[in-house]
Amino acid sequence: MIEIIPAIDIIEGRCVRLSQGDYGRSKVYDALPLDMALAYQDAGVSRLHLVDLDGAKQSEPANLRVLEQLASRTGMKIEWGGGIKSEEALRSVFDAGAAFAICGSVAALKPELFREWLLAFGPKVILGADIRDGRVAVNGWLAETELGIEELIDMFAGDGLGNVICTDISRDGMLQGPSFELYKDLQQRYDAIDITVSGGISCMADIEKLEEMELRKVIVGKAIYEGRITMEDIEQWSQKG
Repeated sequence: MIEIIPAIDIIEGRCVRLSQGDYGRSKVYDALPLDMALAYQDAGVSRLHLVDLDGAKQSEPANLRVLEQLASRTGMKIEWGGGIKSEEALRSVFDAGAAFAICGSVAALKPELFREWLLAFGPKVILGADIRDGRVAVNGWLAETELGIEELIDMFAGDGLGNVICTDISRDGMLQGPSFELYKDLQQRYDAIDITVSGGISCMADIEKLEEMELRKVIVGKAIYEGRITMEDIEQWSQKG
């Protein structure tokens, strides 16, 4: 059963969603991160995807207080992304309560450093592979590299890499469905690695199709805030799992 991982994206301590990674196209929601997290927990969610958009832009974690609050007030495992560019930042995220740390820019730009983190922290380190037009984007999606998604994964597949969160930026926040074939092909190619689907989920039918394709994890954000996927939907799916 594919695991639904709700996303909470944060700017200045508040829940937001971007469209295609564009900070100029952000929508702020009234819900507080803690309230959302508690609602997810009540619906049976065990894992939460937390993104520090300020941190991604500033190249260092900026909303660790939110992480500390959610980690101390819920029993969920939290995967944190945004601004992890140094081992000091990585350790600060773990110290604040994250169970997993998502690292993208470092992996693409400083692969040896990311490899050191994989060997030191094992499955607690997740590769964040965000792509736009087939190329890996970095620094809060504000810049692109020449790397393709498979090229990036291949660099670390032999170093204990266990989870890759792949976000198709062109689909993110657009509610038009994910790039199904992309994720199907990646999961079939890298059977020993969990490929987490991220970007474009619009309804439960998308998740059901990914389940049929034998994907293992899916991140859902805007579809929940916009009411296209309800807490009841999530609770029912959690109970089936």
